[in-house]
Amino acid sequence: MQRFVSVYPNDRITMTNLLQEAAEWLGRQQQKHLARLVQYRRGDTRLDLLATVGRTVFEVDSGTGVLERIESRDYLIAAVDLVFGGQVSVPQPGDQILETSGPATLVYEVMAPGREPAWRYSEPYRVTLRVHTKQVS
Repeated sequence: MQRFVSVYPNDRITMTNLLQEAAEWLGRQQQKHLARLVQYRRGDTRLDLLATVGRTVFEVDSGTGVLERIESRDYLIAAVDLVFGGQVSVPQPGDQILETSGPATLVYEVMAPGREPAWRYSEPYRVTLRVHTKQVS
């Protein structure tokens, strides 16, 4: 946890970054109350993770002057949970997320349309990853 000290010499109060603490608290609440168990797959390695489902609507210029609206299924994952080979990692295009829906297992591939990145941090404190996907089976 980072602590910030005032630059004013007479102010000796150390303040906690309340917004970062709030982001961490919110992430824990999402995992506790909104998340579902998914399987994250990279090559032959699989991780069982808790993820909150979301969506992002992209507007992509097709090159002909027409804007296409494309919606991705997003998975919000705690950044510290995505660990491969003992190292915290970030999503890679081509990774897959498997989600069970009734008797079916749906497969979503990490990707985003156009030149958009396949993932981003959900807030400035890098607590939660927002992973953009497309259903492939």
